Amino acid sequence: MNKKGIGAVFCLMSSILISAKYISASIFMGNISAKDAVLFAEGLDYVGSFLTIAAFISLIVGILFLGYGLYQDIKKNKK
Repeated sequence: MNKKGIGAVFCLMSSILISAKYISASIFMGNISAKDAVLFAEGLDYVGSFLTIAAFISLIVGILFLGYGLYQDIKKNKK
C-alpha cells in the first residue's frame, strides 16, 4: 500500500474514533429520560479524553502520510 493509502486509512480511523466517542456517550445516556445538552456533555466527560487524543494523533499521522505521498508524486512527475 502506498503512502497516500495509508494516510487515508489513518484519517478514516480518526473519524471512526470520534464517532465511537459520541456513540459511547449516547449509549451511556440512553436510560436518562431528560435529554439535555448539559447531560450529554457530562456523558462525554464520562467517556473520557482517550478517544479524542487517539483520533487527533491518527488525524495528524494521516495528514502527514497524505502530504508526503502527494509530495512524492509531485516530485516524480517533475522528472
